[in-house]
Amino acid sequence: MKRFEKKVAIVTGAGGGIGSAIARRLASEGALVVVTDLNEDAAGEVVKGIEAEGGAATAIGADISKKDACFDLARKAFALNERIDVLVNNAGINRRGNLLSLSDEDWDISFTVNLDSMFHLCRAVLPHMIARGGGAIVNTASQWGLYPAPNHIAYNTTKAAVAAFTQNLARDYAPDKIRVNAVCPGEIHTPMLEAGVTRSGRTIADLDKLVPFGRIGKPDEVAALVAFLASDEAAFMCGSLVEITGAQAVA
Repeated sequence: MKRFEKKVAIVTGAGGGIGSAIARRLASEGALVVVTDLNEDAAGEVVKGIEAEGGAATAIGADISKKDACFDLARKAFALNERIDVLVNNAGINRRGNLLSLSDEDWDISFTVNLDSMFHLCRAVLPHMIARGGGAIVNTASQWGLYPAPNHIAYNTTKAAVAAFTQNLARDYAPDKIRVNAVCPGEIHTPMLEAGVTRSGRTIADLDKLVPFGRIGKPDEVAALVAFLASDEAAFMCGSLVEITGAQAVA
């Protein structure tokens, strides 16, 4: 399928596990993908992989915790082909802990990266989408934003805010044919997850046993859902929070 032929898509946090899978999937379906990450080298490696498979992509290093960097990213992306069709707000961090164990910095940076960056990027991109008569925004929320897990109050709260932001943005800009949806993953096998599992003393096999489907999810499976939501096949989906969890309850 080439559902994104001639379209330009921005994917944030695209140097990581889920983000890189999303970038590869959109590129495989014809999009010119702007692969952006704080780690420009990681973004560059993703671009090399996409190009090796015949896709089109460009790497842009950006610290999207900064407002100016968000607007600069949008400007550079628009300059590639004078259009922005898809924005995937995937970048995020997870500072663990309950309220008394978190530092002020943990709380503040969680909101800055997980929510404020989305606010600024959407503000930067929406005028381009409106001018073209439509577009698609897919945000990465979390199952934990809907059903909080213990000892992750900053992460859970920011992801709940992402869910609310998604639905508000969808209601406001649906008349402009801007579709805004969010994916809400459960446990997905990424380097970030592996690091957390190592700290906890558990194994991936331990997590697999908690999932009724028999295993945790894969980044490519989240990428497939994101691609669907960003495509014209999901033309009437707007304001949806789509869980992808293998029927797992919150850990």
